[in-house]
Amino acid sequence: MKKILIANRGEIALRVMRTCKQMGIATVAIYSEADRNSPHVRFADEAVCVGPPPSRDSYLKIDTIIYVCKKLHVDGVHPGYGFLSENAVFAKACEQNKIIFIGPSVNAIEVMGSKLAAKQAVSKFDVPLVPGTDQPVTDISKAKKLANEIGFPVLIKASAGGGGKGMRVVNNTEEFEQQMKSAISEATSAFGDGSVFIEKFVTSPKHIEIQVLGDSHGNIVYLFERDCSVQRRHQKVVEEAPSAVLTQQLRKKMGEAAVKVAQAVNYLGAGTVEFIVNDKLEFYFLEMNTRLQVEHPVTEMITGVDLVREQINIARGEKISFTQNDLKIKGHAIELRVYAEDPENTFLPDIGRLEIYETPKGEGIRVDDGFEQGMDIPIYYDPMIAKLVAHGKDRTEAIEKLKSAIEDYKIVGVKTTLPFGTFVLNHPAFVSGNFDTGFVEKYFHPEKADEEELMLAAVVAAKLFDEKDHTFRVSESGNFEKRSDWRTNRLE
Repeated sequence: MKKILIANRGEIALRVMRTCKQMGIATVAIYSEADRNSPHVRFADEAVCVGPPPSRDSYLKIDTIIYVCKKLHVDGVHPGYGFLSENAVFAKACEQNKIIFIGPSVNAIEVMGSKLAAKQAVSKFDVPLVPGTDQPVTDISKAKKLANEIGFPVLIKASAGGGGKGMRVVNNTEEFEQQMKSAISEATSAFGDGSVFIEKFVTSPKHIEIQVLGDSHGNIVYLFERDCSVQRRHQKVVEEAPSAVLTQQLRKKMGEAAVKVAQAVNYLGAGTVEFIVNDKLEFYFLEMNTRLQVEHPVTEMITGVDLVREQINIARGEKISFTQNDLKIKGHAIELRVYAEDPENTFLPDIGRLEIYETPKGEGIRVDDGFEQGMDIPIYYDPMIAKLVAHGKDRTEAIEKLKSAIEDYKIVGVKTTLPFGTFVLNHPAFVSGNFDTGFVEKYFHPEKADEEELMLAAVVAAKLFDEKDHTFRVSESGNFEKRSDWRTNRLE
């Protein structure tokens, strides 16, 4: 591959481009009108505007992205995470147009994209599964009977779900019907698929995921685990590698189970197998994410492996550059997702201009970001500003380094999760490792904004969206710019 288009934006686009540059591979950025001045656009060798700010009109336009690839003679596409990264239609479109999709096969994306299909696929490989239904359920009376057989509390989950959407914890039969209706409605709205299934709710669970790599020569390895239990709205905020609670024996057992999951779909490239672990350290398969994860830097820092480089080489048809026995854990790494959110106001997204933006530096400190001082935080996309990572010789040193880095990170203009990161790192439960996915609900109780404030914030956000949408729609959306001479041309 001599030229790769990164079908994404912001920090992940920049992160992929940096590895491409090191490998001598030319890069193409795509961008919406809202991202015209973003660093990833300037860093690329070529840059193409693919539409207005809303992602449905730009970053999710498969036909436009394929057209750009063909127009600029692109060899491969790296989807990053989010957007089209787990979209089987996009992967198939790349394949049909003889463009290398830097990711797994269409079949692997389709199977693992359905939680039910994934459970059915891995059930043949002796991987522990949470007790529950193995078929979609829509009949409420039948579902209630099944829930009673499984035993409360149960978890209703959207089969095509993600990000906590279409998910409900039900504690008793009295509240089951309403929660079931809500889950189906939310799943239908979010994914166009109201299929749900029911499984036993594991109380006090830890969210542990295993990084895997697979190549086209039959090799699959696991690169140890990440603990992603500190979450808000079922979405991760703090991640670390390795876990503070796994023994060597359990780590090996979970790693081998993850390899079996990958084998179930002949997995190719980088993927993550997610498990829940109960207070007895019993683990159960949750799902597989068929892409690079947001939190991949912590794995890179404890293994020394550039996961993007491996992805590209695997997509070229090469073997993984190391064996399972070559891998060793080196120290400890912790990542804080720096979101433009107000933690004291139910993590409500914040927007505004980065009046001051200065990143921390130092040994063992890594900042993956896509912003600069003076830029606006756009309302159209995920509010993550950066990933702040610290690596130390052990967990204690990593915690101390990350706390210092948070103090040195200067952001003025928007509220961020930096103070929340300090709260987590100082909390006895986190320091001891004795915490689970209920950390935020159990321990983080700032003063909550009243209903009137929340309503006002929602109205202001909606107004800003309308104004920005109108402003940016007057810009040209069919142009592309070459980094070499910045001449503007019309895409035909």
